[in-house]
Amino acid sequence: MTGQTQSMALMVPQGASSLEAYIHSVNSMPMLEAEQEYQLAKRLQETGDLQAAKQLIMSHLRFVVHVAKSYSGYGLPQADLIQEGNIGLMKAVKRFDPDVGVRLVSFAVHWIKAEIHEYVLKNWRIVKVATTKAQRKLFFNLRKAKQRLGWFSDDEVAMVAENLGVTKEDVTEMESRMAAQDQAFDLLNDHDDDEGFAPVHYLEDHSSDLAANIENDNWESNAQTRLLSAIKTLDERSQHILRARWLDDDKITLQELAEQYQVSAERIRQLEKNAMNKLKACMEL
Repeated sequence: MTGQTQSMALMVPQGASSLEAYIHSVNSMPMLEAEQEYQLAKRLQETGDLQAAKQLIMSHLRFVVHVAKSYSGYGLPQADLIQEGNIGLMKAVKRFDPDVGVRLVSFAVHWIKAEIHEYVLKNWRIVKVATTKAQRKLFFNLRKAKQRLGWFSDDEVAMVAENLGVTKEDVTEMESRMAAQDQAFDLLNDHDDDEGFAPVHYLEDHSSDLAANIENDNWESNAQTRLLSAIKTLDERSQHILRARWLDDDKITLQELAEQYQVSAERIRQLEKNAMNKLKACMEL
C-alpha cells in the first residue's frame, strides 16, 4: 500500500506537543462497526480500493498508539514506536481476510508488535542484544519481569528460567546484555580527564599495518607495470601463448594452441618456457 494512504498513516509528528496533537487526533477518529469493517475489507480484497484501505487504517491508528505506549520503557522516542507500529498496521490491512471471522484489531496486533519489536532490537543498543528468535522472545519477556523484580537473585533467576522455559544460564546472559551500556569510541570534549580510557586509545587493529599495506600496493603496481613492459619485448606468438595460458580469463590448453599454430604440444611448451625465461630476465634487471 503506497501513496496517500501510506503517508497519512506514517506522518507521526516528532515534537512533544505535536505528538500529543496527533494522539488526540487519532483518538477522535470514529471506530468501525463489525459490518462496516467487513464491507471495507471486502472492497479492498476484491477491488484494491485504496479509499477502503485508508478508512481501515485511520480507524485503527488509536490502537497502534495504545500498543506503542506499552514499549515506552525502552527509552526510545514514542513517535518512532508509533510510526513503526503504523507500518505493521498497514501490512496487516493488506493481508487481512474478512471471511476468516476475526476482527481486524485481533489480526493486526501481531503485525504491529512485530514491527515495533524489530525497531526496539535494532535501536536499543549499538551492539545487538538478541539475534535468534529464542533470544528475542527472552529479551522482551525478561524486560517485563525486570520491571517487577529489578536485579535478580539466584532464586529469581531460577524462577524466571522456569517460567520462560529456558536455562538459568540463558537468563543470566541476557540480563548481563541488557545491563550493559554503550560507550562512545572517542569520548567527547567534556571527558578530557578520562581521555586515556576512551576505546580509541587502547583498541588497536593489530592485523593491519597501514605503512606495509601502502608499500605492498606500490610494489604490486610497480611489478605489474614492469611485467607488461617485459611482455612487449616478446615476439607476437610468444605474447599470445603467455596471455592464452596465464593471463586471459578463459585459459586454453597446450594442445589447443598446438592446433592453432599447427605444431606439436611439446613445441608450444618449449615456446612457453623460453618466453617465461625472457620475462624473468627482464624483471630482474
